[in-house]
This record gives sequence, C-alpha cells and structure tokens, in this order.
Amino acid sequence: METSFPVTVTYSARGIPTYRSEVSHDGLRKYTVIRAGDPDILAKKVLAQVLQWNAAWEKLSASEQYKRLVESRKEIAIDRTSEAQRLLETLRNILVGGIEQDAKLDWELRKVRTPFSVSGPEKPNLGPEPAPRPTPPAPKRSDYRYQVKLSLFDRLMAHRKKVKLADAENRFDADMSTWRDECAALSAEHASELKAHRAKGAMLQEEYVRALAKWEEEKTAYREDQEKQHAEVDQMRARYEAKSPDAVIEYCERVLSNSDYPECIPREFDFDLNHETGVLLLNCKLPPPEDLPRLAEVKYVKTTDALSEQFLSDAQCTRLYDDVLYQITLRTIHELFQSDSATALSTVVFNGLVTSTDKSTGNETTVCVLSVQASRDAFLAINLAKVDPKACFRQLKGVGSSKLYSITPIAPIMELQRDDQRFVPSYEVAERLNEGHNLALMDWEDFEHLIREIFEKEFSYSGGEVKVTQASRDGGVDAVAFDPDPIRGGKIVIQAKRYAYTVGVSAVRDLYGTVLNEGASKGIVVTTSDYGPDAYEFANGKPLTLLSGSNLLHLLGKHGVKAHINLTEARKIAQERLGRASS
Repeated sequence: METSFPVTVTYSARGIPTYRSEVSHDGLRKYTVIRAGDPDILAKKVLAQVLQWNAAWEKLSASEQYKRLVESRKEIAIDRTSEAQRLLETLRNILVGGIEQDAKLDWELRKVRTPFSVSGPEKPNLGPEPAPRPTPPAPKRSDYRYQVKLSLFDRLMAHRKKVKLADAENRFDADMSTWRDECAALSAEHASELKAHRAKGAMLQEEYVRALAKWEEEKTAYREDQEKQHAEVDQMRARYEAKSPDAVIEYCERVLSNSDYPECIPREFDFDLNHETGVLLLNCKLPPPEDLPRLAEVKYVKTTDALSEQFLSDAQCTRLYDDVLYQITLRTIHELFQSDSATALSTVVFNGLVTSTDKSTGNETTVCVLSVQASRDAFLAINLAKVDPKACFRQLKGVGSSKLYSITPIAPIMELQRDDQRFVPSYEVAERLNEGHNLALMDWEDFEHLIREIFEKEFSYSGGEVKVTQASRDGGVDAVAFDPDPIRGGKIVIQAKRYAYTVGVSAVRDLYGTVLNEGASKGIVVTTSDYGPDAYEFANGKPLTLLSGSNLLHLLGKHGVKAHINLTEARKIAQERLGRASS
C-alpha cells in the first residue's frame, strides 16, 4: 500500500527551521503529522511510521477479508478515539508535561557529529595479467610425416632415393617455418593483450587516484564544516554566558522552539530584551479557539459500515481553550527561567497574541488576549505541578478577560519601544554629588541625567528602565520611563525643570499635552523649586505628578544621594549673569 509524505519547512521570526511531513496510509485510513528540527531525524521518524503502517496493512490483508475489514474499522475507531483522547489529555496537561522536561539547551548535542557517510572509492582490480597462449609442438624429424619409405627400386636408383629424401627435408623445413610463424604471432598477440591490460590498469589507477583525492577533499571539507559548526556553537554558548542580548534572545527562541507541543499550538515568538535590567518581553502566538481539537470519540457502526464522530460540547471547548492558554503562559515562562543557566533574565513579560477572524468585520485580526509579568525568584518558588493555572495567573496579577475564548483584546502590561531616535546614551551623576552641591546650580544636562538615574533606581525593583532623550531646553520630553508594574506601569514621560523660580501652570499644561501626544500612561515633572497654586489645580485629577524641590531631595536621600537646594544663591547668580549679559 502506497504512502505519501511531502515535506515542508517553516521558519520562526529568527530563522529557526521546523520540518514537518504529513504522512497518510490509504488502506489503514491513517493520517498524522510528524515534526522535527532536523531533516534527517524527520526522515527516520517518517520511515519508522511507514514501516509500522505497512506491517499493519500486510497483517490486515493476510486475514479473512470481510472479518478483518470489520475489525479494522473497529480498530480505526479505537485508534482515532485513543488519538483524540491522547491529544485532549496532552492539552489538559501541557503545563505538567512541560515542567517535567529539562528545557536547557545541551550545547554538545547541538554539535553535528554524524560521520562522513560517503564510502571511499574501491581500488581497481583487473585480475591477473593474461597468460601466454600455448604454442603448438615443434615439428620433429623423427615424426612419421618426415620419414622416407624407400622401395627396392628406390634403393637401386640413387636419383629416386635422393628426390624422396629431399622432399621429406623440404616438408620438415616448411612445417618448421610455419611453426615459427605461429609462435611469433602468438607471442605478438600476447604482448598486445599485456599492453592493453596494463594500459587499462593504468587508466583505472589514475581514475582511482583522482576519485580518492576528490573523496579525501570532500571528507576534509565535511570535517571542516563540522569543526566550523562546533566553533559556532561554542561561540554562541560563550556569547550567551556573557549575556550578549542577541545571544540571549536566540537562546530563548531555541529553547521555546524545542519545546514539544501538539501541532495545533503555534510556535511563533517575538522578543525584546533589556540587557541592563534582564527584562525579557515576549510576544507569543497563541491558537485561536477554532484550532483546538473538538473530536472526543469515534465509534464504528456496523450496520452502515461507517464511523460516527462525537465532539466536545461548546462549554467543554471554551473551558479547554481558556485552560490551555493559561497553561501555555505558565509553561513558557517556566521554560525560559528554568533553562536560563546564565541567569540573564530577571523578569519575563508574556504577551499572548491570537490571530483570528473578527466576526463583526470578517477580517483577520491579531490581538493581545492576556499579559502577565513574572520575576525570576518569585516564579521559580511556585509549585507549578499543583497549581490551578488560572488561579496562578491571577495571583501573578496577570491581565486578561474572564473568558479568553471570547478573544477580547486587552492592553499589554508592557510594550517596550526601543526604536525612539530621541534616546541618547546616559551617564552617572549621583555618585559625584555630596551635601555641598546646590542642585539649583547644576548644569541643566547633568540635572536631566540625575533625574534619569534616580528614577531608574526607583523603578529598578520592578524591572523598569529610564531613557534620556536628546538635549533640549524647551518643554519636550527629557526622559522616558518604561515601568512594567501591572498597576501603575506603562510609558511615563518625565520633565526635569532646574528652576530657581516657581514653575507656572503653562509648564504643567505642556506636560499634559506631551502625555497625550506620546500615548503615555503618566507624566512627571521634577523641579528644584516649587509650583504655583494654579499648577497644582490643573494637575488635580489628571495622570500628572508634580515633584517639588523638597520631594526631589527626599527621593535622592531615599537612594543614598546627598545634596541641597539653595534657591536664593541660584537667583543671585542668575541675576549676576543677567547683569553681565546686559552690560
């Protein structure tokens, strides 16, 4: 019975290939999908499955046709039921099945060690050289042919005797000449055969030498490719252990790509890593509800010679879908932390994305349906083998609708945007300060970096980060904070006002406009002075925080930074500079 197994390959966002083959058997009415990360392994799996099915078909055909046909239908129903139940059970235990496996990459197993499979050329073997052909026996004078029989008359007549003796001698000489010619011809023929044999041997030897040289070259190139691949693995390992961002992301993608899931679960990821804080943002593709299996049981109906399929109810499907998504979320975070031998990750932010058809528009859309943040130590302290996935997700303060199967979009806990061209490298300022430094007299650019530094310390416990924007003295954005906290977090714009005089309401209005334009969740303005009553009144009820000079000194002191603010001194120096400029 013929089988078919076309091979296709898909690539992840980072170019990691996954090979798959749809294998079917017409006689057994069997169908399955086999996946592997290597084409050779895939071929072996496919061959093993084909051999198994062929053996089953031969066994089926060898028995009584009708009885075996009925039995085979029953077996198909049992097999399909078993497969359906196995798949449903696998989905219900995705989390437990995942945490039982060691997700760490085995660097040595990643090294290709397959021996060079091409056999070397065989040495030519022409056999022995052609032997000389046997020569005919030489004529002998004693042979009967050369004997002369003399009659009495011949004896009496000398002339007749002489003629007969001469004839015998001539026959012998002629035969001897013929024999010599035959021997010479045989010798020449043998010499020609030897020459041809040796020429062919030389040609085959030359071909063998060339083939051997080519084979040795291919074998050397194969070994060099293996050594190169081994070196690349070692380099990748070294870069990962050095916590190189690209290497960490590639490592995480390989870990998740190697994780064994049913075919209905997509394995597509997009990563972003803050290497300074160890916060990994993961956008993970999740299946839409219609991709999960509904088949629960298959029965064979003998009267109609047909298979009857029974499916999960809608309520069962919705419960299964929600449970699967929560399990995938927890298992993915577990695999990332458990495999992270370099401890490059301090926090994982998981955003689950679903691509499905919007029933209101009929168009395909991709939305985030759940989002959760987990820190390394807190997450690894959870006993995932005994948790209720949904309850655990809620305990981690995950965000998602109460019914995930409704595909209700939610705002992710964190979406880091690292392509903002305004960001510039930061530098440390706080360590240079002491009680004698008047913040109101600081260089305005140093003041912005101080604000960035102190807010980074403030947000560090939750895995946040703060970026300084390009220098400008106008009312734009001086710094941007990305806070992953699920309650207060999001994008926060910060303005630093190193003022000696009161900050007016116009500056606060500008900040509010910036918050709206940036799509930020909050705005903070920090000054060395204070704000007027109208500024506080405007900020009331809006996502704005006004930090005065006293608030700033308290925040600095909280993180061990000592300084003071003397507005009188700052105003005096400002007046002196103004006077010098006007003169």
